[in-house]
Amino acid sequence: MGGIRAVFLSLLVVFSSSTSLWGAAASSPRNAPAFEALSLKSIAGWLKRDGREGWLGADVADAVGIPRLATEDLLEARQRGFRTDEALRVVQLSADERRDFMLFMVQRNDGQVFFYLASQREGLQGAFVSSSGAVSRIEPAEAQSLFQRELRFWESRVAVR
Repeated sequence: MGGIRAVFLSLLVVFSSSTSLWGAAASSPRNAPAFEALSLKSIAGWLKRDGREGWLGADVADAVGIPRLATEDLLEARQRGFRTDEALRVVQLSADERRDFMLFMVQRNDGQVFFYLASQREGLQGAFVSSSGAVSRIEPAEAQSLFQRELRFWESRVAVR
């Protein structure tokens, strides 16, 4: 997990150099695809019901732009993870109803790690890829396509439960 923590800390640099994840192209309830909204709702319901207790560290929350109190070192989350031949996938949902975030992580065998920050109300809020220690933002159109593929993976998990 040390490598993942380093990637999240690298994300902090990316976030602090940007005032907006998407700028004018930000996802919102008006332009989030219907599939995305339904999938996020379905996955969130599944995590509330069948997710495992977990947490998100303050450094990770800060890196991806999830608001927290200065006194909060950990944010409670409901989470699930799956390993396939191609990747390790983890999704986390805030266990605190006052927060609306879902964090998706895909660690591929080729060393690339993809991160997608979403909310049930607003859909995809940001997407990043880490490769060879460098973290870069994924352009909105590509991010949307990759994120929808990730949602289909998780929808298939929800369907078999």
